[in-house]
Amino acid sequence: MGNTQQDGNALLSVNKLGFAVQGKTILDNVSLELSRKEILTIIGPNGAGKSTLVKLVLGLLAPTSGNINRQNKISIGYVPQRLSLDSTLPMKVSRFLSLAQVDKAACYEALDFLHIRHLAGQQIHKLSGGELQRVLLARAIARKPDLLVLDEPLQGVDVNGQIELYRLIASMRDHLDCAILMVSHDLHLVMAQTDSVICLNQHVCCHGQPESVSQHPEYLKLFGQQAVDEIAVYQHHHDHHHNLHGEAVNCDEGCNHG
Repeated sequence: MGNTQQDGNALLSVNKLGFAVQGKTILDNVSLELSRKEILTIIGPNGAGKSTLVKLVLGLLAPTSGNINRQNKISIGYVPQRLSLDSTLPMKVSRFLSLAQVDKAACYEALDFLHIRHLAGQQIHKLSGGELQRVLLARAIARKPDLLVLDEPLQGVDVNGQIELYRLIASMRDHLDCAILMVSHDLHLVMAQTDSVICLNQHVCCHGQPESVSQHPEYLKLFGQQAVDEIAVYQHHHDHHHNLHGEAVNCDEGCNHG
């Protein structure tokens, strides 16, 4: 049991993982594998154990059974589900990023990639929800991680801002040559931006490409036909996209969101 390292092709391999607290099973027999440049999204109802799985992958919790294999010398970037900041404590975005213990050039490169260099001098507690999420992403990618772990990364972002942020997240795997493990409840958005999906409810209910998972009986049992219908609506071809503030922007030949 526990965490080991490996030299295989997979960046991350989770094998028959179990976790229990005071006799209560949180996760049971969970297995997954993640390779470089793959986006794997974990979905599931509240209480399914999604955030617990993330903490186990990060090494913040120790598994009760099974093991987690990480490629040797793997670097991990992490965006937490929530970040509690003391609004009375002044802290500029640039100072916040410096706490990630990466050099200044890497911080500004990350800000530029996410189009938020102009926020560097802003007080972090005055940022909007969408701005804060981009800053958290910048902190994570400034480390140039092999594996990017995102736990509900779009908390507090409106739906149009979510669409744009999901596209940015999808582009990160090529920019960083990394794998992405993401937890989300935004089913209709996730299904268009991920390579594979795991539907979790203490155990793995189903696992596969988005199209197959969305038709799986266990998925339908958890989320219902309405979720499938919503996914279909969001998979149509767009002639525009939305920026972080929800404003419609006409697409050009550089857009690749289909």
